[in-house]
Amino acid sequence: MLVNTAVFRIRAFVFFLLLFVSRVAVSQTGAPASSDSKKNGKPLHVFLIGNSFSGNAAKYLGELSEEGGHALTLGRAELGGCSLQRHWEIAEAAEANPDDPKGKAYNGKSLKMLLAEGVWDVVTLQQYSMLSGDVDTYQPYAKKLVDYIRKLQPSAKIVFHQTWAYRSDADGFGQIAAGKLAQSEKEMWEKSRAAYHTIAHELGASVIPVGDAFWRISSDPKWAYRKDTGYDFAKPQAPSLPNQDHSLHVGYSWKDNKLGFDSHHASAAGCYLGSLVWYGFLFHESPVDLKFVPESVPTDFAAQLRKTAWSTVKKSGKGVKN
Repeated sequence: MLVNTAVFRIRAFVFFLLLFVSRVAVSQTGAPASSDSKKNGKPLHVFLIGNSFSGNAAKYLGELSEEGGHALTLGRAELGGCSLQRHWEIAEAAEANPDDPKGKAYNGKSLKMLLAEGVWDVVTLQQYSMLSGDVDTYQPYAKKLVDYIRKLQPSAKIVFHQTWAYRSDADGFGQIAAGKLAQSEKEMWEKSRAAYHTIAHELGASVIPVGDAFWRISSDPKWAYRKDTGYDFAKPQAPSLPNQDHSLHVGYSWKDNKLGFDSHHASAAGCYLGSLVWYGFLFHESPVDLKFVPESVPTDFAAQLRKTAWSTVKKSGKGVKN
């Protein structure tokens, strides 16, 4: 009797140990499994279908991946200001006639040609930022593209890159419904976040939460950008610029003796934050201790961006399809 009881206890212990190990092994980020890129040097192959925002968000991904010991291969189908609709129309034109120049919009290549250049582990999609808050602009193009990618790259994990809202002092914000624009950075973030997650849920995809990370910085009392109210915007004098500390967007700059303003695209700090989020999402690994920092990003701000990127990735993993 004592022997049987001992055997039962041992078997119960082994069962619960195996159950624990199996649960720990499950990814908590909803991201693609990619540990092989570090364990055996096998590159993670990632293909980006996007525009200048995907270029911004992955700008420093190569440097971060190299420092982290992860082999990475990137492929790109990017066109400035390109929407999901336009990407699909380009693919559709190439399918109808492979020789049609309209179907070879990516430096003389079609989307099919570019996807055929490798076996991709991850393929990312994103909406044009001006339309990102209007869920009606995503379909049917998102589904058509997802179906197309799955046909050409059946083993690839498809994810949506959640883009960011424009800077708080922008002259205008993105569309949230037909004929209606967001009235603030916060509203643009809220509506675009909801749209990305709605579409990702419908299509069984994950979301890279770059937009969430941007908003966490933009809404932080200590780290948020604040417009310089002491600068004379009515009569600016080159090369003087307003204070733009902690800006994740390009903002003001001088060109040809004219003061320009870009409230949409990411600054070096914004590109760094985006790349940190991608790193954490793709490799299931914290970027907090990485040393690489773009030259123009202050050390203390860079440290906060690393922490914010990782905490955002971890948080999104619990409800990536919500």
